[in-house]
Amino acid sequence: MNERPVFQAASTRRSASKVTEAAPDDAELIELLGAAGRVADHASLRPWRVIALRGEARERLGTALAEASGLAESDPKDAAKLAAKPLRAPLLLAVVAVRTPDHRKVPEWEQDATASGVAHLLSLLLDEAGWGVIWRTGPHTRDPAVAAMHGLGEHEALLGWLYVGGRPPRTRVERRAPRDASARFTSLG
Repeated sequence: MNERPVFQAASTRRSASKVTEAAPDDAELIELLGAAGRVADHASLRPWRVIALRGEARERLGTALAEASGLAESDPKDAAKLAAKPLRAPLLLAVVAVRTPDHRKVPEWEQDATASGVAHLLSLLLDEAGWGVIWRTGPHTRDPAVAAMHGLGEHEALLGWLYVGGRPPRTRVERRAPRDASARFTSLG
């Protein structure tokens, strides 16, 4: 029996750049989000939400990305490549920071950190549940056309997408040891 399941999940997590067309349903996502939403959250603001993009919504995102790039007229080939990127997985989970501006205790950067924590924990939970997942961002994440496609409100910011799908059967599971963090650690006494 594994006595350190969280350590095991964190140390064996791998991004999956290629996935199959299988994907978790909304009920499974809501269950996993319930657990992911337990991240540190100063003042319990819950400054996040997740938008599931499936089917044609991924195509609309591709169109918005191509529009945001400005490549449609100057380089239609590259615009088409960009528009196809959201089709790499059957499910994209848009992670949104929902900010409470000028909060008396919690600055916006901390609210964004909470939303990022939810995204990372959700990616661990999806991985543990057997799904392939990778967090993707890009230069157009904050573009108005991309925000409009997601229906974002005035105080919301897109942090990126978790691309989710089934793990291909031939995916080599490589178990790596935890990284040596000594160069990134300082102890003051």
